Amino acid sequence: MFALNGALFGIWASRIPAVSEIHALTPGGLGLLLLLMAAGAILSFPLAGRAADRLGAAFVTRRVALAYVFGLILLALAPNLATLAAALFVFGAAHGSMDVAMNTWATEVETRAGRPMMSSFHAMFSFGAGLGALSGYGAATAGADIPLHFLVAGAVAAGLTLYLANIPWVGNPPPGKDSANASLFPRGALLTVGFVAFCGAVGEGAMADWSAVFLVLTTGASEAHAALGFAVFSIAMVAVRLIGDLIVARIGAVSAARFAGVSACLGALIAVGFGNYAAALLGFALMGTGYALIMPLAFSRAANDPELPAGTAIASVATFGYGGILIGPPMIGFTAEVLSLPAAFVILAVLSGFIVIFSTVLKRS
Repeated sequence: MFALNGALFGIWASRIPAVSEIHALTPGGLGLLLLLMAAGAILSFPLAGRAADRLGAAFVTRRVALAYVFGLILLALAPNLATLAAALFVFGAAHGSMDVAMNTWATEVETRAGRPMMSSFHAMFSFGAGLGALSGYGAATAGADIPLHFLVAGAVAAGLTLYLANIPWVGNPPPGKDSANASLFPRGALLTVGFVAFCGAVGEGAMADWSAVFLVLTTGASEAHAALGFAVFSIAMVAVRLIGDLIVARIGAVSAARFAGVSACLGALIAVGFGNYAAALLGFALMGTGYALIMPLAFSRAANDPELPAGTAIASVATFGYGGILIGPPMIGFTAEVLSLPAAFVILAVLSGFIVIFSTVLKRS
């Protein structure tokens, strides 16, 4: 399910330049449309969290996944800006709902296994995102149009992963935790956890939606070569997340978060500072290395909150955290409209510094 979530997002992200060209979107116009996608996700978070706690995280995850595939198809078939905007809202809502539900399921698996596993699950998201981005490279190189690409790639990804996810699973929510205390925004210590997650998630979202555009506008890369930017970023995230559980066990959550912030900051500065294709790809790889551990650490901390059940706590943090994946792109777009796209990417370096400053909040109590 993590791989499917990433693949569908990567399929969309890899063809954003082509979608922008078809609909003649300016950076500001694209940012506004992506804001609708963010709104759909944010509104879905608390609903998905409660549903996961009450109906079962595995049950909700598998069914929302079908809606996510449907949202991708809507994007492919949108004939004008109005229908594209509506499709992005649906796509964002499905993405956000599935994110909360599958992370809740992951915490159940992690608890039952009795060992850290969250980073490995998130590696599968990045793996799927990388495959989705590579499908965009292949489709663009072959001259395939967007509807054909989205329909074929989405169907293949969903068919394989939903088959593998069709296993019996009954979650056991921890006793003594009341989801009635849920709110749209995190409170107390979870508020700071959410802010750290937000800083990392803005970077992930910016890379998904703007890495290809960044390479085209700042380095003169072709559409096909630009699609490789997000693939490089995702591959770096996969590599680090596959060993992320070991890293956290060895140096602790706080030190891991500090390393992550420094790496992401350095990567953003390299991508902006040198202005050529090779340096940008190197910067993207460092950013992927840095952002790899932030969301797993934040969600693990939220799932172990002493007051709220896992689904509700994760949904609360996700409002700030994964909401940043979808809020970040329009933020970059609006800043690029006023200043420039490289200047907008400097925002990512600043937010990475905040990860270092507030890293201590990710330590489990």
